[in-house]
Amino acid sequence: MTVIAFHPRSLSIFKIKITIFDWVKKIYITMAADICKTYISMKNLLTSLFLGLSFMANAANNGERTQIESKDKVIHIQEVYKTVDTFKLKIDIFYTNQSFERENNTAIVFFHGGGWAYGMPSEFFSTCERYADLGIVTFSVDYRLSIENGVTPSKTISPIEAVMDAKSAMRWVRENARKFHIDQNKIVAAGQSAGGHLALCTAMIDEYNEKSDDLSISSRPNAILLFSACVNAVEGWCDRLLADRRSKIWSISPAHNIKAGLPPMVEFHGTDDEQVPKWTVQFFESAMEKQGNYFEQHMYEGRKHYLGDGNQKYSRYYDDEILKITDDFLRKYNLLE
Repeated sequence: MTVIAFHPRSLSIFKIKITIFDWVKKIYITMAADICKTYISMKNLLTSLFLGLSFMANAANNGERTQIESKDKVIHIQEVYKTVDTFKLKIDIFYTNQSFERENNTAIVFFHGGGWAYGMPSEFFSTCERYADLGIVTFSVDYRLSIENGVTPSKTISPIEAVMDAKSAMRWVRENARKFHIDQNKIVAAGQSAGGHLALCTAMIDEYNEKSDDLSISSRPNAILLFSACVNAVEGWCDRLLADRRSKIWSISPAHNIKAGLPPMVEFHGTDDEQVPKWTVQFFESAMEKQGNYFEQHMYEGRKHYLGDGNQKYSRYYDDEILKITDDFLRKYNLLE
């Protein structure tokens, strides 16, 4: 028979080990419980966040007003101005509470550049904020682009559809003038490059209107601001995007649809513009003057298509010097105090 004897000291050590083990086990159990609680809290937080974002998206898709942010005193909201096919086209709106205390605000509707196939409304956001801070209600428009899965041209969308969207956006702003405390006779269209072309088309092209548009509401602006604008659409890139409708190119070219009685315009251009040659603007100016229209041109020596190249503040579209001249133009026509 074998007898196993334990020394009293060994038993004490054994008890200490058991005690330590129990203590460690309790710590792990407590940590596991805390981790589970944290996981559940995070899960609930993420679920709430997801539901909140879903609500915002649904509100925007249903044409309801969605507040994006309030930067200092400038409020930024977004609404749907047109639903066509599978597109819900949105318009970003910038204003201050002070401007809503008046009933005769000026509105400026901006159309971004990008050759009718690229670009985003956000490229005008900083400009929208600047003018909203000066008391103008500003808008930046999302319109259909002639690109599909990264390939141009789109099979169904061309610059013609962009023209229709631009006119729809102008009608939407005028129709909602009372809601935004805007004077219907103080609505300005503005655009850079292809966006300048669209701004011009809202005043100069009578053809091409969306079927859903109320044609009793005018798309015509009361003044136009142009930055490196495409004034003559009869050029290679527009021809490519029109594809099998290229014979329509003359009908959406501002230079080929000049008439008397157009709203006053100001254009800023660079002598070395590599995308829109300066002579197209010079010819346009001459033809406008022959019809008795006011066309104010500012040509910048050595500047290229992006007049504010190197200045990210305004998406390289221009600089503060150009905007100050724009301010003077707006004041000339009582569109800015």
